[in-house]
Amino acid sequence: MAIRVTCPGCHKRFNVSDKFAGQKGPCPSCQREIEIPKPDEEVVVHTPEEFGPKGTQGKAVLKPIFRQETKITPIGLTIVIGSVVLVAVIAVILRSEEGDAPLPILALGALALAPPLVVGGYSFLRDDEFEPFSGKELWARAAICGVVYAGLWAVFAFVVKGYMFEGIELELFHLVVIVPIMIGVGAFACTLAMEFEFTNGLVHYGLYLLITVVLRLIMNLPAF
Repeated sequence: MAIRVTCPGCHKRFNVSDKFAGQKGPCPSCQREIEIPKPDEEVVVHTPEEFGPKGTQGKAVLKPIFRQETKITPIGLTIVIGSVVLVAVIAVILRSEEGDAPLPILALGALALAPPLVVGGYSFLRDDEFEPFSGKELWARAAICGVVYAGLWAVFAFVVKGYMFEGIELELFHLVVIVPIMIGVGAFACTLAMEFEFTNGLVHYGLYLLITVVLRLIMNLPAF
């Protein structure tokens, strides 16, 4: 029989075998030492009594609001996959043997791809402990996050590469400094817009950056 444990530090919940009852051990998430409760110390939560106005038969008139656990709708998943496939096809069509492409096309592609990728990443990186965003609110937050993601490419192209380095090809040691800054800013934006933990924000923006870099390589462009 498993014992349900909640870490007092990071508030993560997990199951522990009853053979460890009464012992101490590290939380698998934050490593804080916690004490496993004994079976007789477990709290049993009973269904609360109905409250609010009742009808003539003594039943509650108001219906409770239940939490929605749906992560992503079939329509949303279709939009995400369709957008990625469409942009990949466009990248193949626009592949240049000379290794260049019009900046408006690159900017439009980065901006159009960002919101669906934000939604796709949100579907499996979000914290299951919180009520998920959905509908217009989800896509509005994804649009804000996507603008920041695409904007980082614009800053890199015009400010870093175009102004600071005057269009010269960047060396590896330049990218070692610049790319982590881009990832940090992207993760911070994702943390605010999508209410992620910062580590999940790093993974989320990292996925977007990886996909856009792969698309650039498909178009025969430099990765950065």
